[in-house]
Amino acid sequence: MSDLNYSRYLPLSEATFYVMVALSEPLHGYAIMQKVEAISEGNVVIGPGTLYGAFSTLEKQGLIIKVKEEDRRKSYALTDTGQQVLAEHIRRMEIMVKNGQAVLSYLQRGVSDA
Repeated sequence: MSDLNYSRYLPLSEATFYVMVALSEPLHGYAIMQKVEAISEGNVVIGPGTLYGAFSTLEKQGLIIKVKEEDRRKSYALTDTGQQVLAEHIRRMEIMVKNGQAVLSYLQRGVSDA
């Protein structure tokens, strides 16, 4: 889907990527923070400031939308554009991983040859 229209949103920061992955289902802020920590295997921990900054940016860009508000809990979901941007970012990351694995394999051979 290499549509150049999505290039203005890319690349996503690591935190934004994980927020968008977590929003593959509608969630509220605290649930997103928990899910990001879980799916990143503890490598990414998002605090409220980072999360709400990401919400603001992603909403302005039309990548997420508020789908529900109960008391003070706001739930968000990806828009169609958000889903497409996330898919394009993942496609680009797959290329990065493929290239990284090739280099890692080379580096590991070099280390064992030394």
